[in-house]
Amino acid sequence: MIPSRNGKELLRAQLPGIRRDLREIVSEIVVVDNGSDDGTASWLAAEWPRIHVEVSPEPLSFARAVNRGIARARYSHICLLNNDMLLEPGFFQALGAAFDRIPGLFCATAQIRFPAGVRREETGKAVMAQNSPEDFPLRCDEPIEGEDLTWVLYGSGGCSVYDAAKLHALGDVDEVYEPAYVEDLDLGYRAWQRGWPSVYVNGALVEHRHRATTSRYYKPEELERILEINYLRFLVRAVADSRLFRRLWDQAMLRLQLRAAVSPAALDALRAAPELALQGAPATPPDYPEEAFLALTNGSVAVFPGAKPTGKPTMLVVTPSLSRRRNQPSHERDQVVVAFAGTLQAPPPEILKNFTEVVLVRWAKGREGNAVAFRAALQQTVTKWRPIEARLETRDMAQYSADCGTARVVLAK
Repeated sequence: MIPSRNGKELLRAQLPGIRRDLREIVSEIVVVDNGSDDGTASWLAAEWPRIHVEVSPEPLSFARAVNRGIARARYSHICLLNNDMLLEPGFFQALGAAFDRIPGLFCATAQIRFPAGVRREETGKAVMAQNSPEDFPLRCDEPIEGEDLTWVLYGSGGCSVYDAAKLHALGDVDEVYEPAYVEDLDLGYRAWQRGWPSVYVNGALVEHRHRATTSRYYKPEELERILEINYLRFLVRAVADSRLFRRLWDQAMLRLQLRAAVSPAALDALRAAPELALQGAPATPPDYPEEAFLALTNGSVAVFPGAKPTGKPTMLVVTPSLSRRRNQPSHERDQVVVAFAGTLQAPPPEILKNFTEVVLVRWAKGREGNAVAFRAALQQTVTKWRPIEARLETRDMAQYSADCGTARVVLAK
């Protein structure tokens, strides 16, 4: 599903690649012609008669345009694509395969690249974290070599596949986010609250011609203001835990105050904050703790596929260090491992050949969030692989015993 405003030339470049990649997949293409005056609808009717075109005479917000297209969709999964994304071969197959591997998956999102010579502003690996109080709390981390199916907070609304039933259960895209930005964060966050994960798929690749549409209608400072205000809307509308909301809101106010002297957008957001804060919050508590999935998706966890599964029963190995696991293959079980690591980097080949999957959690001394992330990674790994037993390696590692012991609790469920 592609929303497009005066994007005929972007679609001309994009659609052949989409059609080729969908050749072996039962599917449909829906384009929402969003207030265009460049002849998009008539061109599509003449050149692409099998494409379903939903026409809005007036330009709609991104969320409203997307929802018009979602209402036309007939299949079990929905891909949202910006018209400035160029797909590489295998895009849909890679994203679709993630749903076969991960139970309850809500969203699979692609790796985003930029044209040669253009600074890479997005990667697809979305996390919520700050290195300093002035940082915007959302960023895209550079993917690690060999990393795949790592949990992310949300999938980019410009290149992700969603479970259609789950998307509808959330009420589709929240139309309060005018005219664009933060809708995809809101979707991913509300899905995590229900225990529905999102993952980054390394093998699904797109090239993004960044802001090829929005830059024609909004100045950079206007886009910054929209982003700042919509992020505050998100905190008020989506965050259910009162203590977490207070922490995130206070962080947002501090950041805006620090930036207000140099950023008119930050100053405008500060002025709007009191009214936004009174606009209500979720009425029901989440099914999955927000602190857990925020720790899981703050950039401290990475997933690396290893040996191909054999179909044997799975054993979960929980260890403070991968080093002790060298050259210890099991001939009776497929093995997956969750371990702490000082830095997140690709495991050595001798490790990967012995495990079906390696999940690493970065350990930083004195950070309570590491333990929360470790427990969340354990839970998601157990849900994914359904191991029949767990091996806990905690001898001489008292500081990790409580976290590793969580595996027994998770397995018991």
